[in-house]
Amino acid sequence: MTENSIYGRFAGVLPEVLKEFSERLEDWNRQQMEKTGHSVWNHLVCRVKEENSMREKCRRRGLPETPESALLELNDSIGIRIVTRFVDDIYRVADHLREMEGVSVREEKDYIRAGKPNGYRSYHMILEIEHPEEDIRGNRPGRYRAEIQLRTIAMDTWASLEHEMYYKKKVKNQSLIASELKRCADELASCDLTLKTIRDLIREESPEEEEQE
Repeated sequence: MTENSIYGRFAGVLPEVLKEFSERLEDWNRQQMEKTGHSVWNHLVCRVKEENSMREKCRRRGLPETPESALLELNDSIGIRIVTRFVDDIYRVADHLREMEGVSVREEKDYIRAGKPNGYRSYHMILEIEHPEEDIRGNRPGRYRAEIQLRTIAMDTWASLEHEMYYKKKVKNQSLIASELKRCADELASCDLTLKTIRDLIREESPEEEEQE
């Protein structure tokens, strides 16, 4: 199977790297819940990019369909999307990722403070994750790349709609839909900030509660 895989002999290692890393994230989230009573995120989605998707991306980028392209030229063989309820939780997770042992940040892009022209908002990170298995460069322990996308629920819902429009071959009134999506993105950004303010007010302790503690 690995002989025909675009990931070559590393096809079996990528799921192991993903499993170990996602378990570390889940452990940290459980610790935060014990401390604060609140989960840092609503949910996270993990995947190793499917063979056909990686091959198609290589072709789109004009790259040969090889393990070197998939693991060195491209950065999303491993992908994790973390969906939070509130904007500040995104930065909280990003801070934690920077501090994780055996993890280094190759690239960061903040599309929340500076959204894309079409309205897209998200926080992107490219990480290199240390793993005992040798990597494609021959390093041991190896370093395996992962793309992290951090979004609120509102951002994630918007992105799924925009993705559907982008990949559908024939869409009527595409310019109108794009304009409406941009307007919606601006409104959702405002709602995200308002929801954070409401949350802070709800969690703000009253003098009576402080005395009881």
